[in-house]
Amino acid sequence: MIKLYLITGFLGAGKTSFLKKFIPTLSPMRMHLIINEFGKESVDAALLETLEASLDQINNGSIFCACKIDAFEESLKIAIDDAPDCIIVEASGLADPTSIRSLIESPHYKDHFDYKGAICLVDAKRFEKVYTTARCVKKQLAASDLVLLNKTDTRTEEQLKETEKILKMQRPDIAVHRTSHGDFEMSWIDGLEINQMNVEENYKATVPDISILKFKLQVNSMTTLEQLTYFLNLIAEDTYRIKGFVKLRNELMLINCVGKTLSIAPYSEGHESNVGSLYILSGNGLPIRKSLKLAIQHYEDLFTLLK
Repeated sequence: MIKLYLITGFLGAGKTSFLKKFIPTLSPMRMHLIINEFGKESVDAALLETLEASLDQINNGSIFCACKIDAFEESLKIAIDDAPDCIIVEASGLADPTSIRSLIESPHYKDHFDYKGAICLVDAKRFEKVYTTARCVKKQLAASDLVLLNKTDTRTEEQLKETEKILKMQRPDIAVHRTSHGDFEMSWIDGLEINQMNVEENYKATVPDISILKFKLQVNSMTTLEQLTYFLNLIAEDTYRIKGFVKLRNELMLINCVGKTLSIAPYSEGHESNVGSLYILSGNGLPIRKSLKLAIQHYEDLFTLLK
């Protein structure tokens, strides 16, 4: 049977950083990755391409949503035919994965997969805010078998204890380990115990979260680092996540913004995709449309909002 891990966590929690460290520890097993992003193009897939693993991408929606479940099942069938030793599924940061068990234990798949569990990355810095505003965070915790409380280096001991208190209120049964930068100990995963939650008789796909707002921003290659930094700081507080690859005066840069925390760094690993486009995720109740309009007015020749 093929081992299968599910990796979940809200936008910017550190799933990709974790995967870049987790996958090499599973060597020499043959790996097959299924990478899911809510946007139309996948940035995470480009960041993971350098790893020695087969890779499928499912974009523009959650794999557990009715709009993408057929694509997910097709990817699972392709993975089975590929006959890897292990499949890792990275769900969208906006996914509701509570039906994962009923899917893989359905007659179509139960003889193919050895489900090893769901690992949920939690952003210690932003958890309390997204826990109260994004419904999918509670769903991700409900489906999880292990929680990695990531980015603990950004919080005080008192703040971390408060976050752990909230986690334990929802899931008193689950193991929670503190970490930073996606680090982990293999003993945490080897000792993972599967959550014995009820499995629905039939798999039911979820409905899309209509509160999520998506935008695609084209960045002119003549933009300077200072201009891009200023622009993104104008809108960052009204977003969940901004990411993508851009060229600034012929230098390729990886943009990664989680809440107000902005990172712009040179990128030279592997193959980049959709250079010049930034993907912005926000939600109802956040004035992102107004923020974008005002920010673009500062640099009308450098930034273009695409449909």
